[in-house]
Amino acid sequence: MKNESDLETLSIQLGQLLKKQGKTITCAESCTGGWIAKVVTDIAGSSDYFHRGFVTYSNEAKHQMIGVTENSLQKFGAVSEQVVTEMAQGALKVAGADFAVSVSGIAGPGGGSDEKPVGTVWFGFAKKQPTGTIEITTKHCLFQGDRYSVRLQSTRYALETLLKIIR
Repeated sequence: MKNESDLETLSIQLGQLLKKQGKTITCAESCTGGWIAKVVTDIAGSSDYFHRGFVTYSNEAKHQMIGVTENSLQKFGAVSEQVVTEMAQGALKVAGADFAVSVSGIAGPGGGSDEKPVGTVWFGFAKKQPTGTIEITTKHCLFQGDRYSVRLQSTRYALETLLKIIR
């Protein structure tokens, strides 16, 4: 699973789709550390559809940069459906984008628990509706492998899911 070659193909497809629709995207990343933004912006011309992203690795950054509530962080933890929902909504609003992806997980090797083992990753996908409301979809995954592999699988999953949502 240690193969990054398909990320470029997914990024090209994502960019073509966004350009065709005249839409923009942003991301709020924790465990992926900016990897989604990196692969999206590896594509020439990505400034047409990607204006900014947020690496919110700490709880403080999640709260300060994109408005995740301290209550949600304390009550549910950073790796939770509630937090990725707030991350996606906050990133979408701050960036003024049409689509957002958020990701928060436990890449390992430490930090896992019985309830949230290493490889647990939550995703939030936000889509601005024509009415101005925001549609949110969340996904939970449990990836296998080392830290690199969990982060790679998370990045790939985010891109693949964005393609499905935007199509």
